[in-house]
Amino acid sequence: MVRGGNRHSSVRLISMKLCTFEIQTPRGPELRPGAVTARGIVDLTTTVPRLPSSVLGILEAGALGNARAAVEGALNDNTGTILDPAATRLRTPIARPPSVRDFYAFEAHVKKGFEKRGEPMPKEWYEIPVYYRSGNHNIIGTDEDVLWPRFTEKFDYELELAAVIGKRGTNISAADAGGYIAGYMVMNDFSARDIQKREMKVRLGPAKGKDWCTALGPVLVTADEVGDPYNLAMTARINGEEWSRGNSGTIYWKFEQMIEFLTADDTVFPGDIIGSGTVGTGCGLELDRWVKPGDVMELEIERIGVLRNKVVRRLT
Repeated sequence: MVRGGNRHSSVRLISMKLCTFEIQTPRGPELRPGAVTARGIVDLTTTVPRLPSSVLGILEAGALGNARAAVEGALNDNTGTILDPAATRLRTPIARPPSVRDFYAFEAHVKKGFEKRGEPMPKEWYEIPVYYRSGNHNIIGTDEDVLWPRFTEKFDYELELAAVIGKRGTNISAADAGGYIAGYMVMNDFSARDIQKREMKVRLGPAKGKDWCTALGPVLVTADEVGDPYNLAMTARINGEEWSRGNSGTIYWKFEQMIEFLTADDTVFPGDIIGSGTVGTGCGLELDRWVKPGDVMELEIERIGVLRNKVVRRLT
């Protein structure tokens, strides 16, 4: 596989920050699709034209253009409700994506992992962009607590950039792949390192060490608003202290190559999540520092936002 390639030259310009928010109604709490703007959150269930009732539904319907028109109408012509963010609660933009594929694309992170295991860097890593499938049903958003699993004593965060697929495709070339990316989110690929280590000794996984929970958010920023996805500052703070700092530009395998590889006689669907893998220094394993129950993790990526989660122990 050839590295490099087209950088989003075929992406259609539809600038938005899509979100899913929770609001209290007379019927109880409801989840609705919205758009974060300087004036507040545009409730996309109240706008013209009428839109699907979820962010995933908007992607599946190919309705990003309609969503943009709806946001512009709400802001300019009062054809929709604009909410005070304080009256809402952000949830993960896509609660049940069709799939979550997490790649292993930052060389610095991969090298450090093999170094810690006393193993050489495999030459195959430079030949194909490898990935694993993570759980697509255990997704949380910003300001939601993440439960410390009973089966681990080595809880870790992982600072990643996630691309969101915007349309169905099979056998997509790297040159065309940018046109399939709807936008980007921050991803925290929580890891149970002790279980992961045991899984990997039998050369299978990771599975249980990863798929019990993933955080995605705080919003889905469309590709045009992000601009160059390979020049974004990436930072992790624990209880307000900076632990990790990197840049998406240090990635070795770009999203375009990831999409080309995974769609070889396979299909991606709207809402599919593609994780970049951990940026160099972007996890406690690399730093020999470990989060504890009660710690607050803040993962920030330039032009996207801050994904914040508190680690809590189960009470029973």
